[in-house]
Order: sequence, then C-alpha cells, then structure tokens
Amino acid sequence: MRIHSSDHSWPLLAILVILLSISGALSSDDKEKKTKSVDKKKEVTYDGTSLIINGNRELLYSGSIHYPRSTPEMWPNIIKRAKQGGLNTIQTYVFWNVHEPEQGKFNFSGRADLVKFIKLIEKNGMYVTLRLGPFIQAEWTHGGLPYWLREVPGIFFRTDNTPFKEHTERYVKVILDKMKEEKLFASQGGPIILGQIENEYSAVQRAYKEDGLNYIKWASKLVHSMDLGIPWVMCKQNDAPDPMINACNGRHCGDTFPGPNKENKPSLWTENWTTQFRVFGDPPAQRSVEDIAYSVARFFSKNGTHVNYYMYHGGTNFGRTSAHYVTTRYYDDAPLDEYGLEREPKYGHLKHLHNALNLCKKALLWGQPRVEKPSNETEIRYYEQPGTKVCAAFLANNNTESAEKIKFKGKEYIIPHRSISILPDCKTVVYNTGEIISHHTSRNFMKSKKANKNFDFKVFTETVPSKIKGDSYIPVELYGLTKDETDYGWYTTSFKIDDNDLSKKKGGKPTLRIASLGHALHVWLNGEYLGNGHGSHEEKSFVFQKPISLKEGENHLTMLGVLTGFPDSGSYMEHRYTGPRSVSILGLGSGPLDLTEENKWGNKVGMEGEKLGIHAEEGLKKVKWQKFSGKEPGLTWYQTYFDAPESQSAAAIRMNGMGKGLIWVNGEGVGRYWMSFLSPLGQPTQIEYHIPRSFLKPKKNLLVIFEEEPNVKPELIDFVIINRDTVCSHIGENYTPSVRHWTRKNDQVQAITDDVHLTASLKCSGTKKISAVEFASFGNPNGTCGNFTLGTCNAPVSKKVVEKYCLGKAECVIPVNKSTFQQDKKDSCPKVEKKLAVQVKCGRDKKN
Repeated sequence: MRIHSSDHSWPLLAILVILLSISGALSSDDKEKKTKSVDKKKEVTYDGTSLIINGNRELLYSGSIHYPRSTPEMWPNIIKRAKQGGLNTIQTYVFWNVHEPEQGKFNFSGRADLVKFIKLIEKNGMYVTLRLGPFIQAEWTHGGLPYWLREVPGIFFRTDNTPFKEHTERYVKVILDKMKEEKLFASQGGPIILGQIENEYSAVQRAYKEDGLNYIKWASKLVHSMDLGIPWVMCKQNDAPDPMINACNGRHCGDTFPGPNKENKPSLWTENWTTQFRVFGDPPAQRSVEDIAYSVARFFSKNGTHVNYYMYHGGTNFGRTSAHYVTTRYYDDAPLDEYGLEREPKYGHLKHLHNALNLCKKALLWGQPRVEKPSNETEIRYYEQPGTKVCAAFLANNNTESAEKIKFKGKEYIIPHRSISILPDCKTVVYNTGEIISHHTSRNFMKSKKANKNFDFKVFTETVPSKIKGDSYIPVELYGLTKDETDYGWYTTSFKIDDNDLSKKKGGKPTLRIASLGHALHVWLNGEYLGNGHGSHEEKSFVFQKPISLKEGENHLTMLGVLTGFPDSGSYMEHRYTGPRSVSILGLGSGPLDLTEENKWGNKVGMEGEKLGIHAEEGLKKVKWQKFSGKEPGLTWYQTYFDAPESQSAAAIRMNGMGKGLIWVNGEGVGRYWMSFLSPLGQPTQIEYHIPRSFLKPKKNLLVIFEEEPNVKPELIDFVIINRDTVCSHIGENYTPSVRHWTRKNDQVQAITDDVHLTASLKCSGTKKISAVEFASFGNPNGTCGNFTLGTCNAPVSKKVVEKYCLGKAECVIPVNKSTFQQDKKDSCPKVEKKLAVQVKCGRDKKN
C-alpha cells in the first residue's frame, strides 16, 4: 500500500522540486541582473559642451587623490578638504600591481581598499573618475603593471599582443565587475561618472606602428562592450576611436589642446599639473597658483567644462612603491600637501576660482561664445544667452610685464599682467587669477619633545659574500634577478692574477672599471669596501672606476646592485634592463682583463635581514643585535624604540646624518631615503619622511632602518610634528574684493552684503587662535610668508591695527584701505601703491 502510494506521489513531487528549482534559479538570476544592471535613464552622456549627468550639464572641478598614497585613516579628512576647496569630483588611478601583486591573487584591503575609498567620496556628495590603466605611469613602480607580467611567455606590453591583452582583459573585468557589484557607477546611482582606459599612449604608439593602433581600438572596444553607462576617455590620444573622448594633459591645455576630435565631444582636461614631481638629486620645484588659476580660467573661457588637478593631494610612496629615482614624497606642492594639510594660498586661490566659475555656470553651459581681440596682448572671451541677461566674460591680459586696459561693453577695466579677470554678469569683476586674496601659510617642522628621548640604537650588519656559487657567464640583469621582491642583488666572481699582471707600469695601480645601466652599486674587492656609484633619473647609466690593489693568486670581486624602483614609462618596458653590464680591470701587465664574459658569476637576491623579516617585531629575535658603537660599516640595520610624538598633528622622521636606505615603523614601510644624493643646491632632495599616525602606538614604537652606507650618524635623526601655524596675508590695496561677496540669484550676480570692500582674512586651523602678530606692514613690504621684511614705505601703526583686529581670535578680517592704517590721514609715500603684509602665529590656549 505504501509502495503504491509512493508510486503515485513521486512524479508529482519530482515536478514540484523541478519547478521550485527553476523558480529559485530564475529569481537568483533576476536578482543578479537587478544588482548588476544599469539604468539607461541614469546613464552619463555627453555632447560638444559637457558631460550630462542625470540629465543635467555640469562644470566639473576634479582633483587627483591616489588611495595607496595615503592611509584609510587619512582618506576622510583629505576628501572633506577637497570638497571644501570647491572640488566636486575625485580622480584616481587603479593600481594593478597593488591589487594583483601575485598572479590570480587579488588584494582589496587596507590602502588597497578601492571600494571603501570610492564610497567615502560618494558619502561626501562628489563624483569619481576611474583611471583604470592597465598602465598608469604615475611615477609608480613599473607604471602600475605587476612584475609577474614580465615573465609571461611571449608578452609585449601595451600593444596588439595576445598574452598582454588576455591578462589586461581579465584584470579590467575584475575591477569593473567589482565596481558594478557595489553599484558604484552613476548609471546605478553611484558616483563614478567617467572612466579612462590606457594612459598617454600617443607617447609610445609610433614604436608599435600598426599594432599600436590596433591595441588602442581593442582597448576602447573592451570597456565600451561592458555597457556600464558612463563615457570613457583616453588622455593625450588625439586619435581616440569613437565613442572614446580624447582629453588633454599638461599645464596650459587652453592653448595647447587641439580640441576634441569630433564636434559632439566635450573639452576635458584630465591632468593639470599643480607642480613637478621630484626625483632624488632634484632641487625644490614649485608652480605658482597664479599660473594654475590662469590656465584653468583660460581653458573654461575656451569651451572647457572639466579640469582635473594632478595632483590635488600627492601623498607618500610608501615602502618600495615609487618608480626609479622618484622621491618618497609625492607632489608635495599640491593644494593639499603630503600630510593632507592645506597649502595656502594654492588651496584658497583655486577655491575662489571655482566659486567664480560657478557664478558663470549658466552662461558657460548654455550661452553662445564670442571672441574679441582689442590688442595683441589682450583678449575678451564671453558667453551670452540670446534673449536673456545671462552673460559671463573672461578678460585676458597676456602681457607678462605690465597691466593693460580693456574696454568692454562701454566700461574700462584694468587687468594686471598675465592674468584673467572673470565677470560672471559681463559687468562685475569678482576674481582675477593674478590677485591672491586668500591667506598664505608657512609649514613648520617642530622637533617632538616626547619622541626624541635618548635613542638606544642596536645594530646588525649584513655579511658581504666573497664567493657565491653560480654558473652565469655574465652578470644577471637586475630587474629579473630581484623580481621586485627587494632592491638588492649580489654579484660575485673570482679571478687569478700572476706576477706578470702585477708588474708595475707607468700610471700606477690597476683600475677596476664597472659600467652599469643603473641604478646604484656598491663594490668590494677581497673583502675591502671600495665605494659606491649611482646614476640619476635622467641618466641611469654610470661608470664606477677606481684604482685597486690586487694580490697574486685568486682575487674576489663582490658587487651589490641596487634598485630605486622599476621604470614607469616608455615603450617595450618588458625588455628594459638595469644593473652592472661590463666589468674589467685596466692597467695590468698582461693587458686589460675583461671579467664580464670570461668569468662565472654567482648571484644572490636580497639581504638576510629582509628574508628574516627583522624590520618587524616578530623578526627581531632571529638575529643577534649589537650595541651601536658610533661607527658602523655599510649594509647595517639599526633599530630603536620611540614614543609617539605629542598631539595628533602629522608626524615625520628627519633622516639627518644618514646616507641611503629604507625605513620601517612598527613593520610598516615608510619608504626609501637618500640623503647622500645632493641637489645642485648642496642639499638632499627630501629630508623629512612621513609617518602616518595609523602606523604609531602611544608608546614603544619600533624604528628599523636599513642603511647602505658606512659611518653614518643615526644619533642625528629626530622626529618632528608638522603644522601650518604660521598664517599670512599679502594683499594690494587695489585688488578685487573676494568672490565670497557675490552670489547668483534670478540670473543676476548680486552682492551678499551692502558693503563690498577689500579685506585680508586670517584663519587658524582647528581650535587654535592667533597668539602673536609677528609682522605687519601697510606700505611696500618685501618677501613671502615666513620671511617678510619692511620696505621703504610703512604705516607705523600697522602692527597695532592688526593686533586690534586679530589677537586672541580663531580668525579675523582686516579692512585693506588707507583709512584703516593711516589714522592721522598722513601718507608719507603717496606715490607708492600700497600692499598689506601680515604674519601671525596660531596656537592653543594652555587650558586647551
């Protein structure tokens, strides 16, 4: 009976199970499609004017901030300050070698947490531009390409090469699928409005000929085939295939950019370089904010609707992540400095520029462009919307030496030398690119009282090998030897010398000559250190040459090849070579001895300390440390403990007394230092090295240094805290009042207050207040913030007036006019056009 019943119910049960399975599968598929689908109504589109987001045209002010170059703990404040600086978009590269350091093993944690970074930007109500690579350059080691890619059989980077395209497609889909799963594209309601594939490819395209063109077409099809609902750009790629937008990189894209390659594409500026990155051996470099502001105003006056500042915050190349010779500090002269602090006046002057451009928004996006050329040195560009009062004008003076008068719509304007005045109603000047109203700051490195307490250095010195087993007939190429796992590779060889070789010749001792393709080299002969040599970013190759003493019989030569990062640019990067290439001894009795191809070479990768992990707490006990004697050989590890510097201000270590090497704090890689490579000014390119607060504990922080050079002085190292508590103002009496006085209402530019006048504003950071007025002069003072001096003209009451307005306040506003500073109504220098220079010190009350 039960069997009979079972026979009848089984088919029904089976059908029910199948139906439920199908239903479940369908609902699962529908759910996945719903999660991953894009909303066509939310797609970001474009035309010849601008990007169109959610149906609206936008003026986009973007800044490059790279997530691996700061810590997750720093991201919220950096992004917040970027928004407060008037940005509405953040641009970042995606770093392939950060996310896939080993083939098939992806990392999205810590400084590699791209999703977290983008969601923080979204939380601040900002857009994102995602520059996918696969190659990014960015002064990042290997241009962002993972090392293992070099060892893929038959591979050629960045060309129509099957292995490269296969790995690139897999990587691109991993990243973009992850963004899609997290609903981060604008078409899904997320913040990503624009993507970039490849990077400045035109610089190498000719090297690959037809294969280069095919590769660009393939890359474009790859990203567009994923149908993500956003436009894509290629920078510095004038022949970018449709529908790809070609974009500009450079300092003056308003003049150098030939424009979009189709009329239906907008003018986008993907990199406006805010300064110049530094390499070891460089002197300091700056780009003035007046020049940046001029370039942006010029671009927007010529149909531009998107600018990106590269970099807005440069940050730090932690560990061994910088490209060859590039400093650990990156783009420190950006609007937000390495530590995330506002670099004034660059930050404030650009913020005011964004305010002024926003007042012009309707005219720029919907008006008809007009151009007038009153003279060879002047130009008027303006936008009018016919039948309305909407109008915005840009009055440009290209004379680099003197002001020029421009007559526009019946009114005369004086435009300072090489500057642009912005008139958002074609009548009222609200901003001039050459007149800085925002305050200035000077950065201070204050020696920590808490962290610099009697360092007890202990040392461990590496053993220099004299003979390593090996059967290579030439020195092995250094990139391939180290595989980006270390900066160091050993080379040893032995050779015999007989009495005939040692017979004295005119000219003295024999000479060892080593020709290297880079980057640096240390040399020993029979255990004696002979010295070191190095190349530079511009000329990587160098020759080490030194007279030597040889012994009869077997001699042992040891070389340590040193990398400073992998290359980050150029064609055929997978075939780039470095390290010692030619070794010979000159001046022997029997003639030159070529050791390069006539001897067997032994090789060894890295330092013992690296392999044992002695840079971190858990590895310390694996070697025997000795007390620091005061004079140590090269290749020595130094370790000590220190307490975290006081306050929560940014912290750094100054590497005074040291030569070249690597720094770790609590096992975290701070970066490469190179104090012995001096600039033409006789100073190291970088002295202070950033230690993020998230690396630190309150007490007993482990500092480990690997030093390549002998006889350094670690006792001169100190820890500093960084502030911008020196605040200044430097304003001319005839400058245009701040753009903050103006707003747009009912298509008209209106003053926020009845009394629009010129003022100098000073503001302390955080809870600090102005504790001292260090300098004040209304007249013709000289200098810049941090080193003002009196000129030949000065109002005697200047300091007293400023103290009245500012002392004890967190921020103050000082009227800039003669009546404020010439209270006796006497002008001792009436023919002098006056400027106000003020310098104050900010600090905390003792109770705070």
